[in-house]
Amino acid sequence: MKTEHKATSLLNIRKMTMTALLGALATVLMFLSFKVPFMPSFISLDFSELPALIAAFSMGPLSGAAVCLIKNLINLFASSTGGVGELSNFLLGCCFVLPAGFIYRYKKTRMGALIGALSGAVLMAVVSAFTNYFIVYPIYTNFFALDAIMGMYQAINPNVETLWEALWVFNVPFTFMKGMCSVVITFLVYKKISPLIHGKK
Repeated sequence: MKTEHKATSLLNIRKMTMTALLGALATVLMFLSFKVPFMPSFISLDFSELPALIAAFSMGPLSGAAVCLIKNLINLFASSTGGVGELSNFLLGCCFVLPAGFIYRYKKTRMGALIGALSGAVLMAVVSAFTNYFIVYPIYTNFFALDAIMGMYQAINPNVETLWEALWVFNVPFTFMKGMCSVVITFLVYKKISPLIHGKK
């Protein structure tokens, strides 16, 4: 009984340690953002959901959510949105990794991982329209006029007339693409790093 308890404690310690390490990696990746073509200049791409997705697959959905929490708590110290951007990022990250982790938990196959990751990417993309419209942009408009923001969207696509329309034309596909980038990379590296996460090598 004591041996089993000790083994469980060691597993829990390793799980917490690896979650923290992946959270630190996600924090670094969140800082390493870059601009992308055909998007307004205030929108940037980063791969900070990648460690969270790996955590969700290897250690469960709650570990994935914990990675999302860690990176956003640390990024609060450099926040330019009073924490609103970090709140939105955390919510979207959870929308991504929780479905992926839960589906993979009950269907631990490559197809299960793919279905979970795709479900999470779609959910994150759809929810991004609402978090941006109701959480992020109301804060941004305190610093930048809505006309200026819309002007950046319309410089790329003149047919976009409202912020809500702009979010569905630009932000939702962009967020889905961002999620899919993490999915592709995860599928390429997961088998190689999973044994390291679980302490099998």
